[in-house]
Amino acid sequence: MTETTTVLHELTDLFRDLFDDESLLLSSDTTADQVEGWDSQMHVTLIVAAEQRFGIKFRTAELESLRNVGQFTQLIESKLSGS
Repeated sequence: MTETTTVLHELTDLFRDLFDDESLLLSSDTTADQVEGWDSQMHVTLIVAAEQRFGIKFRTAELESLRNVGQFTQLIESKLSGS
């Protein structure tokens, strides 16, 4: 499994837990509009949960440009690789 696949798999598990939907499938193109219940409050919850799950911290400026799960995955990967 590549790092991208691993991070996306972990994110999928995280989303399923937070949205209480075991059938939820994420792809790189998934956006908030496509996930029922993904509002601004849930977005903050997702960010905090991802920080805890992956042991990383995000800066606000990094998060403002994210438009889909793929970009979020890439950001997490860059944090994990230290770049």
